[in-house]
Amino acid sequence: MRIGAHVDPTDPLADAADRQADAVQFFLSDPQGWQAPKPRPDATRLRAGDVEVYVHAPYVINVATRNNRIRIPSRKLLVSHLTAASEVGAKGLIVHGGHVNQGDDPALGVENWRKAFAFAEEQTGLPLPVFIENTAGGENACARRFDALARLWDVVGALDAGFCLDTCHAHAAGEDLLGIVDRVKAITGRIDLIHANGSKDAFGTGRDRHENLQNGLIDPELIVAAIRAADAPVIVETPGGVDGQRTDISYLRNRLG
Repeated sequence: MRIGAHVDPTDPLADAADRQADAVQFFLSDPQGWQAPKPRPDATRLRAGDVEVYVHAPYVINVATRNNRIRIPSRKLLVSHLTAASEVGAKGLIVHGGHVNQGDDPALGVENWRKAFAFAEEQTGLPLPVFIENTAGGENACARRFDALARLWDVVGALDAGFCLDTCHAHAAGEDLLGIVDRVKAITGRIDLIHANGSKDAFGTGRDRHENLQNGLIDPELIVAAIRAADAPVIVETPGGVDGQRTDISYLRNRLG
């Protein structure tokens, strides 16, 4: 089982070595901006290395919304990241599930996801999987609560979308981690990646504030049990820099055997 960390994009392989990680996740452009990724001089090293690579798309992407000024740039940014992520040998591109505006029919968001996949396939041929990630807050989110996720997966499941389970997001959304893998797989049939994160906040608050695994308000044994049940690669997106993430990775390796 690969266990790694979300790291700074400057030198992901050095950061992996510092954390004793065998997987990394990073951004290819400003996570809060609309800039397309630039070519990376280390692309060949990233493709050829032993460290498994994942790319997280910018947070601003929301392909579900009816707002054309957000949805259309989101599709284009998704396409540019698919191309750039394939160039560094990424195993998957992680994208948040997005949301519709208040008062809009959730079915619009699902249909817009279908159109986004169609556009991405037309433009890129989908050179790597898109992993849709569950999110922490928002009453109109497409992948916060699992009833909404089921509506989304009725469409994107047929398009071979992948799924990334974030433990902090599930906790924040009010989804119990006990037995969570079985509940997710009953909807998606798959878990391709786990974001193993503790939480600074109480259950169901909708607040997305990550904490180190042994310090937060999620029982770390529930996180370990979810990882064991999912049997998927793991990325910690926890604070504390090298020391904090190396401690979390070591904890998971020791608990998972």
